[in-house]
Amino acid sequence: MRVSSQGVTVVALLADPDAPTEIAQRMARTLPDRLAHRSGQGRRFDVEVVSEPFTAGTEDLSTLTRRIMDRARAENWDIVVALTDLPLHSHRRKLVVELSHEHGLALLSLPSLGGWRLQAKARRAVEEAVLSLAGPRATGAEGPPRSQPLLGPFAGPLAPVHPGPVDEEEAADLRYVASGPRGYLRVLVGMVRANRPWRLVPGLSKALAAALATGAIATVNSTVWSLAASLSAPRLVIAMVGSVALMIGWLIVDANLWHRTAEVSPEAKKRAALYNASTVVTVAIGVLVCYAGLMVINLVWALFILNDQVFASMTRTPLHATEYWTLSWFVASIATVGGALGSGLESDEAIRAAAYSKREQERRSMLKTRDDHGD
Repeated sequence: MRVSSQGVTVVALLADPDAPTEIAQRMARTLPDRLAHRSGQGRRFDVEVVSEPFTAGTEDLSTLTRRIMDRARAENWDIVVALTDLPLHSHRRKLVVELSHEHGLALLSLPSLGGWRLQAKARRAVEEAVLSLAGPRATGAEGPPRSQPLLGPFAGPLAPVHPGPVDEEEAADLRYVASGPRGYLRVLVGMVRANRPWRLVPGLSKALAAALATGAIATVNSTVWSLAASLSAPRLVIAMVGSVALMIGWLIVDANLWHRTAEVSPEAKKRAALYNASTVVTVAIGVLVCYAGLMVINLVWALFILNDQVFASMTRTPLHATEYWTLSWFVASIATVGGALGSGLESDEAIRAAAYSKREQERRSMLKTRDDHGD
């Protein structure tokens, strides 16, 4: 077992800034006691969190492993578990976690854990990794350790995780990957969660201002009243879908969020498709949240400002709950189009900051710089 001279195993959680650091800090509060309880025999653990952008400028596993190893040697840690919110790949598969028992390190890609109960899954994965790395080696120095399988934190009917190939020259001796359509969906959901799409709402202040102004004006327009009263539910749905799609497309095109790769390999194209899919889903969730908010605000505004007699005289329809709802729904679609136009006033950097996690922003900036130099 790896243990320091004071009889305490020093475990470092090396986490990328932002979400990985927050997850590491929360689990560090209870991790020492949980590890001591599960390991037994009076073993003690000291856990410290180090927030550091160790993935800056690269997604190459060998490079990341060397960085983690160098950092561990410099600090004299017994075990280091690195956490990142970037999706990593190994042998054309999506990496979940890899371990090197010889060097006492583990690398965990958080998006591969999916988007639900991420904190609990990450804690269990870190616990299993630390206990595996802290355990005795059952074989000689030449072979991989006979450790307990780590599938526990990842197992489930929708968790297509299995051991992945490890080359002899690699530092890692155990690796788990996700593959297949369910693995793709799992990582995609994890990437979207890492982007925190709900931050898109406050991040687009100018677009929201334009949408609110458009909605306020449309709500008191008699022509809009007549149109809303005459539209059927299918047409209202079409208006909603069209306005949301316009907003999504405008944000992606105007802020240059679509990822293009200069590489022609099938693997590079698959990665680009995954990144673009996460962009579309992230922006779509943010826009739908905005749309729902606009509906509520428009409804409140309509309840306050509309007069039932004036409305009835213009539309020949009594102003009841159905009319309030229909008008708010239709005005939300109009306001969303106004918001799309207003988003043109936002800087590309502001939209990217609202749509992506810090690591994803850095990754895209690095790829853009690389492509510019290549040109």
